[in-house]
Amino acid sequence: MTTSESQASESGVPDTDGRDGPVVRTASGAVRGLREAGLSVFRGIPFAEPPVGAARFQAPRPPRPWDGVREAYAFGPPPPQETGFLGRAPQLPTPRDDTWLTVNVWTPDPDASAARPVMVWIYGGAFKVGHGGQPGYDARHLAREGDAVLVTLNYRMGMEGFALWDGAPANRGLLDQLAALEWVQENITAFGGDPAQVTVFGESAGAGSIASLMAMPRARGLFRRAVAQSVPGTFLSPELARDIAAALAAEAGRGPTAADLAAIDPQRLTEAGAALGAKMAQYTGRWGQAAPTTVPFAPVVDGDVLPAAPWAALASGSARDVDLLVGHNRDEWRLFLVVAGMDGRVTDDLATATLRMYAPGGEAGEAAYRAAYPDATAEQLFERVQTDWLFALPSLRLAEAQRRGGGRAHVYELTWPAPDRDGLLGSCHALDIPLLFGTYGADLGALAFPGGTPTPEAERLSTFMRGAWTSFARTGDPGWPQYDPDARLVQILDAEPTVAPYPEERSRRIWEGYEFGPLPLLS
Repeated sequence: MTTSESQASESGVPDTDGRDGPVVRTASGAVRGLREAGLSVFRGIPFAEPPVGAARFQAPRPPRPWDGVREAYAFGPPPPQETGFLGRAPQLPTPRDDTWLTVNVWTPDPDASAARPVMVWIYGGAFKVGHGGQPGYDARHLAREGDAVLVTLNYRMGMEGFALWDGAPANRGLLDQLAALEWVQENITAFGGDPAQVTVFGESAGAGSIASLMAMPRARGLFRRAVAQSVPGTFLSPELARDIAAALAAEAGRGPTAADLAAIDPQRLTEAGAALGAKMAQYTGRWGQAAPTTVPFAPVVDGDVLPAAPWAALASGSARDVDLLVGHNRDEWRLFLVVAGMDGRVTDDLATATLRMYAPGGEAGEAAYRAAYPDATAEQLFERVQTDWLFALPSLRLAEAQRRGGGRAHVYELTWPAPDRDGLLGSCHALDIPLLFGTYGADLGALAFPGGTPTPEAERLSTFMRGAWTSFARTGDPGWPQYDPDARLVQILDAEPTVAPYPEERSRRIWEGYEFGPLPLLS
């Protein structure tokens, strides 16, 4: 969000010309929003009861109805989460209560007869940070330019939402997302949206959530289209998830059961999660590839909420009726390298160990990467294999799985580099967010765009992306051909967007035949 755009105050209420805003009646009660820059905006609407007390670590429950008109002026409080992720303090409104599970709506006009396409944003943040009211997710540009209804939401993360406790359902964060989508189906008509034209879209952990939703029988019929931006390949087997949960609970001084942990303050649990993350590398012998990520949370392929990993589920046709737009950024891992201060410090020994950890076939995979990229430096190999393992190939393979299952898929790759002061970020992870939302001075945008000011190239690319995403939400066509496993045509998002064969052919060949699935417990 640029300095010229209105910012949320400490209370979460933005500057506005007045509070005589529109009133919409939801299934739980009436809400009053605000008129802002030609849009009607409603913030902090509960879609479920607060998950505290007896509801702690349980599936979400419908919200209690209210009388009168509820002010929907301020974002709901963020769910409990770590602070300082990726070296940056989160931009959080001041918590007021435990009403974490809320939605926010931007609409050109809350006219029940308008039947506009609906886009529901699911945020990323390694399944442990984020909230729907982040300044970087201000949806005004998408709603206005796309003549669409935009929804953002909160869901439980970390220990509250994804740790596998005895006595609690798995993947509670995904169940929260389901509840929010059910709220959309029941209520979005009153805000001017068409419940038959719902598109879910999200980035990183949000994209992993969307891949999960496409694999979940309980989500069928809740959305028609999906946009998955940088799908992570990290899904957990039940055995690995239980082992990680035991270590998480031990950090909190308790056993891994919902009953034992329910009395602990949620913030203390986030601190326990952060403490384990900082020393996960010690568990490499047991947790394998999951350990060096420093992220102990991910969807669990539990056989119930999430019956199968997304790639297997889509290949079997679980989402053949859902149109898919999926892609990734060229230099995904560059963000983590730069934030960790490792640029210029990767040795050949570290590159070798990383290649053997993540490339298919261990030592054979290392040799394949060195042969495919003979002129690459140690740092470039270190970065490339982690980009491929964590985001690039899981995203491409999701499109391939969707096609095998009889569905439609379109693919993109963002290759435009961020104009950061030092030119270090490249086309890094999450760069697509400020470009898509036009929020150049918020969240990652503040790091990628000096002073929060976009270059003319950035503004043109932003306009192109918003046009493609909203066109896809409206028609299922973003403006370029469907992905075909023979031609492999994708949209290249650069200063001059073009359609060309998938650019990362060398990496694609190395990973040919590799099956992405739940990560195992090694011992």
